[in-house]
Amino acid sequence: VLWMKTVNIRLISIAVSAFFFWTAAMASDQTGTQPPASKALGGGDLRAAVQNPVGAMYSLPLKFSFDYGAPNGEASFLNIQPVLPVTVGDWNLINRIIVPLIDTPGQVAGTPEIPNPPPGDGATGLGDINYSLFVSPAKPKGFIWGLGPSIMLPTASDEQLGSEKWSAGPTGVVLVQPKWGTYGGLVRQLWSFAGDDDRASVNQTLIEPFLNYNLDKGWYLISDMIIIANWQADSGNRWTVPLGGGVGKLLKIGNQAINVRTEAYYNVEKPDSAPDWQ
Repeated sequence: VLWMKTVNIRLISIAVSAFFFWTAAMASDQTGTQPPASKALGGGDLRAAVQNPVGAMYSLPLKFSFDYGAPNGEASFLNIQPVLPVTVGDWNLINRIIVPLIDTPGQVAGTPEIPNPPPGDGATGLGDINYSLFVSPAKPKGFIWGLGPSIMLPTASDEQLGSEKWSAGPTGVVLVQPKWGTYGGLVRQLWSFAGDDDRASVNQTLIEPFLNYNLDKGWYLISDMIIIANWQADSGNRWTVPLGGGVGKLLKIGNQAINVRTEAYYNVEKPDSAPDWQ
């Protein structure tokens, strides 16, 4: 049954990925629809724009991750994360959406997609969708910043794949881009304010420090650690702290820019039910 679930979510992932890639390619062919900052990007400018979470450039990140070493078995996640910028005067309005497809064999520790998972024998399907809006200067001086609201919608197709709560809170990002790369951090805090009264409240902090070191020919080194604090858990199961990194490369297929990267992280601090590796 677990094998069938894994096959199903991978088939769904392939179909959804193909659709979104086609949509992104069609959008990139529409002249005049891209914000001015992304029209003439190339070389180092393109790499800097890709590494900027609040850059005024349409993009479609697809993040496929696996959890290894959890007591209940391996879980897999496909996060579809379109970024839709709108420039209004001197400001960029960066719309970031996270649509998670999840396959889990049973209860897992709190993740960005499932803050407070209930016990169960596993499920496969859609998780809770997150939407964030960053307001950022269109022409920043010195460091780059963005600030705005974030909301988590209870869209999960199974109770084991979401919180069954409406949650919201602030989010912000600060980064610097010297000649050699990018470094900075993103923070998000969510509190539940409505939803199923029988489910635990959501009080989750996400801290995401990131570092990119650029190499020759489009290659770069990256560390993008997602640290989670679940304030509803007891002190021994509150924090998930990964340590690691990976490598990436920017390339082009025709006129379409593609950013590919692979990473591995070991959880140096984690709840009892969390995996050792991601």
